[in-house]
Amino acid sequence: MNRRIARIKTVQALYQIEMTDVDPHEAMQSVLEDGEVISSFFESLVYGTGKHLEEIDNLIESVLENWSLTRIARVDRAILRMAVYEMKYVSEIPISVSINEAIDLAKGFTGDEESGKFVNGVLSKLADHLEN
Repeated sequence: MNRRIARIKTVQALYQIEMTDVDPHEAMQSVLEDGEVISSFFESLVYGTGKHLEEIDNLIESVLENWSLTRIARVDRAILRMAVYEMKYVSEIPISVSINEAIDLAKGFTGDEESGKFVNGVLSKLADHLEN
C-alpha cells in the first residue's frame, strides 16, 4: 500500500470512527480491499491521529476564522485531522507534501474545488504556526 492509498484509507477509517465510534483496528480492517493488509504508515496515521485528537482539534480551531470544528463537513474534518497529525508528528514528510496530499484528498472525496481551497487555507495557516 503506497502512502496515497494509506491516506485515502485513513480518511475513510477516521470518518467511520467518528460516525460509529468503532474501534480503530476494526475501522481500518473495514476499509481494506481483498488482499490488502494494514501498512505501518496507514496504522500510524490512524492511531496517531486518534492519540493526539484533542491537540489536533485545538490546533485546527486556533486557525479557523468564523468557523467552528463542528461546522466543517465530516470528510473535510477527517482530512484536516490526518494532515495536521502528519504535519506535526511525521517529520520525514515535508509539510508542503502533507498539505498538497490533503488538498487532493479533499477535491477527490467531495468533488468540490471549494473543499480543496478550504483545506488549503486552514493547513497553510497552521503550517505558518507550526514552522514558527
